[in-house]
Amino acid sequence: MATTYKINDDFYDESFSLIALHTTLEDFALAYGLNQSLKAKFVRAKKNFNLAENKSFPIFEWEDEFNDMYWVLVANHSSEKELVTHDDLFKNETTYKTPRLIPEYKDVDYLLKIETEKDFDTNSLIKNILMLPRVMAAYEISTEKLKSKNNLIF
Repeated sequence: MATTYKINDDFYDESFSLIALHTTLEDFALAYGLNQSLKAKFVRAKKNFNLAENKSFPIFEWEDEFNDMYWVLVANHSSEKELVTHDDLFKNETTYKTPRLIPEYKDVDYLLKIETEKDFDTNSLIKNILMLPRVMAAYEISTEKLKSKNNLIF
């Protein structure tokens, strides 16, 4: 007798807040600015987050044990460029593609992921982030409709 098993493909069902950041700052400068303005303690992870080959993303972490929160600052664009080859008129030209962590939001520079069990006021956090110099925009992304939500499992 054959047994049928159903696999739930939604392995990651943890709730978190996700904030998109548009800035010209380098990752270390943004982490430093967030540390200063939010009284945070973001630290560069020893290794980049490797999603796949040629998809490596710089990551900064902070485990806020006092408030029982886990914060992650990650670049939305890969630190490694992917070489694209053409078989057309431009086959002699070198072209590079920048892989994105969240392809739906390709214009976003950085993502701030906040994991917590408590209710969290993202509006006041966004106001503090917008006070940083060279941060053009910051807004919350709805994680329910996000197609590449599994890319955010660190």
